[in-house]
Amino acid sequence: MSTRVCGKISSTRRLLVIAEKLRKPFTTIRASATSLDSSRVSVVDKPSSPSTTGTWQWKFQDNLVNIYYEEHKGDSSEPCKDILMIPTISDVSTVEEWRLVAKEIVQKNGKVNWRATIVDWPGLGYSDRPKIDYTADIMETFLIEFINAPDSPVQRKGNFSLSPSSAIQSDDDLVVFGGGHAATIALRAAKKGLVKTSAIAAIAPTWAGPLPIVFGRDSTMESRYGLLRGTLRAPAVGWMMYNMLVSNEKAIQSQYKSHVYADPEHVTSAIIESRYNLTKQKGARYVPAAFLTGLLDPVQSREEFLNLFAGLEGETQILVVSTKGSPKRSKAEMTALKGAKGVTKFVEVPGALLPHEEYPDAVAEELYMFLQETVELNC
Repeated sequence: MSTRVCGKISSTRRLLVIAEKLRKPFTTIRASATSLDSSRVSVVDKPSSPSTTGTWQWKFQDNLVNIYYEEHKGDSSEPCKDILMIPTISDVSTVEEWRLVAKEIVQKNGKVNWRATIVDWPGLGYSDRPKIDYTADIMETFLIEFINAPDSPVQRKGNFSLSPSSAIQSDDDLVVFGGGHAATIALRAAKKGLVKTSAIAAIAPTWAGPLPIVFGRDSTMESRYGLLRGTLRAPAVGWMMYNMLVSNEKAIQSQYKSHVYADPEHVTSAIIESRYNLTKQKGARYVPAAFLTGLLDPVQSREEFLNLFAGLEGETQILVVSTKGSPKRSKAEMTALKGAKGVTKFVEVPGALLPHEEYPDAVAEELYMFLQETVELNC
């Protein structure tokens, strides 16, 4: 989902062409062919439902934002350890992408009884979508507050400290799994010491939005991004542009088949319909307007990206899950993490930018092995 480079003419490029029709057009983006050994069958068609669903109220500025979450747990009555699963940030971000992985892990009969909570970002999925000027800082603030609030779904009684750093969870049992930009935002919060975790798994991690990773960030491009962002957020023309170029089934299908999934055959009509319905929610265009134009980028360079991992050396265990079929630019950022300081383990699985949905069995296997090697080993 992150770093979207669509088919022969991407929907994001078409947005910019319309917003900038009087200026020099951009160079055409061409999607590179992605080859993948699909010997491992995708299980995206398996049914899955959460044990519990609910909403948590986030207070931000003058907004009370209802945040949707799901809880998945096994049949054991033993005390649980928590995994927080965070969806990839995109125009069609949803808790649905993590459901099968959550179901697989909580049903394992290991030393630990795992409980998985999947949460939708504000402005995305099934959460409220207020008209906020979304930035990476705001998303990070949300994540910190969601994890640390006494009434958070991932806060167990007795975990909250009354020390001077009372905004910080007092134990570090929580494990965080994040995809794309979500993983990088979680790492940034952890590096600042604002969330405490025993382990973090970064699934196909990214840090640059679709337009910045392709066109860069010079002053001319930033001006164009601002124009596009303002157009998408406008009351009338914004919806018209969003509906025509983003919120339609053909555009979503093109994204999934070209770079979100590795195998186009795995892109089912049910997936497209589900994602299309998300784009029709009131306020759906506000986060995508920020994401496409780089406002949700947690860092500005590969050096900063690598420093996030290095800064957690010895503090928390970090798994990086790269993918065989990622787009070229995104793949380069993932590959740079192989052997990097702070990275406990680096693995590669089938898939592109959403491997945990397309190949949930393969991803769940790697994630559970990581849990056994880190958290469960010390229990």
